[in-house]
Parts: sequence; structure tokens; C-alpha cells
Amino acid sequence: MAMGTLEPGQTPMFLTPGQLPEAPTAPFFDKLNELLAQMGFDAYVEQLCRPFYAERMGRPSLAPGVCFRLLLLGYLLGIDSERGIALTVADSLGLRRFLGYEL
Repeated sequence: MAMGTLEPGQTPMFLTPGQLPEAPTAPFFDKLNELLAQMGFDAYVEQLCRPFYAERMGRPSLAPGVCFRLLLLGYLLGIDSERGIALTVADSLGLRRFLGYEL
């Protein structure tokens, strides 16, 4: 078998995140995120939960707003376990966008 050579006009093998198409989500989740952002939900929940978190101890936990969204997803989609919620979110780019996570 012969060794291959790099062709001068070969296309790149990898995409940057900016080149990927945007994942579709349900309009419900887009509207819900919009409403939560208008109300300043994330900042409010973080301020409310701050007394219950240590200043620095081990690995940082999920942001309280993300934790709320995960539990809400479980309720709305009828998923009754944390592992099931995690598997569902791992398989859906749209749900990751709802949570504010990148690839």
C-alpha cells in the first residue's frame, strides 16, 4: 500500500463552532427563555441561593438557573430521574441551547 500525500487543495477536516448550523428548538422553550431573561431570573435565583453555597469547596456546582431549567425539563417532558434528564439533554442540541450550553 502506498503512502498518501497531502493534496494542496484539500478541504479542512474540522468545523469551528461558528460554522455549525443553529440547532432548532421548540418555540415554547425559546419563549420561556426570553421571559426568564426579561424577568432577570438567573441573577435573582443566584442571589437567593448564595447563602447555601460554600465560597470555595471542591468543584463548582451547576448554576441555580440551569438546575431549575433541568428540573423543569424533567417535569415538562415526563422524565422522572436525573439520569434520564441528563441523557435527554445530551442527545438534544436544542435543549442544550435552552440551558445555555455550547457543544
